[in-house]
Amino acid sequence: MSNATTATNPATIRPDEAAHFGKLAAEWWDPKGSSAMLHRLNPVRLSFIRAAIDAHFGADPKARHPLAGKRALDVGCGAGLLAEPLARMGAAVTAVDAAAENIAAAYAHAAGGGLAIDYRHGEIGALGLAGFDLVTSMEVIEHVADKPAFVRALAAALGEGGLMVLSTPNRTMASRLLLVEGAEALGMIPRGTHHWDDFITPLELHDLLAAEGLTMGNPSGIAMSPVKGLHLSDNLALNYIVTVTRPEPGEKQ
Repeated sequence: MSNATTATNPATIRPDEAAHFGKLAAEWWDPKGSSAMLHRLNPVRLSFIRAAIDAHFGADPKARHPLAGKRALDVGCGAGLLAEPLARMGAAVTAVDAAAENIAAAYAHAAGGGLAIDYRHGEIGALGLAGFDLVTSMEVIEHVADKPAFVRALAAALGEGGLMVLSTPNRTMASRLLLVEGAEALGMIPRGTHHWDDFITPLELHDLLAAEGLTMGNPSGIAMSPVKGLHLSDNLALNYIVTVTRPEPGEKQ
């Protein structure tokens, strides 16, 4: 898929970031490999996403396929750690990534599990994606070249009455010490994964979303402790996850 952009679809992909994550593609599904932290993080994100799906769409919390009949888009999908669970929830899933190597790994893994996921490689704003019931983008906005353009593209993909879920590290001294200087130095996260200056605070994210007519819910922190490991928390210092919706006509943001 071409990465060509226009004035109305400015580039959001940073080639160096795409290359960094593309080099990790072969190990993406190895829970003990370079993506081990993502494997620990994914169940926490999924628990939040499932609760948000149930609340937004009125699904039965015990239902195996709460997304049956719905379309889901995962942006910055890597090799499919989130796209596959969304497909198993019953959604028709489209997933996009900046690294061609990740898309190849994602296709291979999904095929091995009998999952039909529409994987795409390219600029989210140039792919003409629209009308999705669910749009997710986990730990991606901190890596893009143009945050307003990226949020604009996410907003364009979200259908009426749809739900968006985003997660990202917060720009705090705690995240600098623990996520960048700590986790990368200790080898828990591959070196060069994070650039602290590109982290975005909840208020900054709120304003970017509001500029596109979207309403951000109250953020939930993703914290780490020796006892609980990674878990949902009121502490937003390291990482947070939020729901996003488009107000109904006449409804205030």
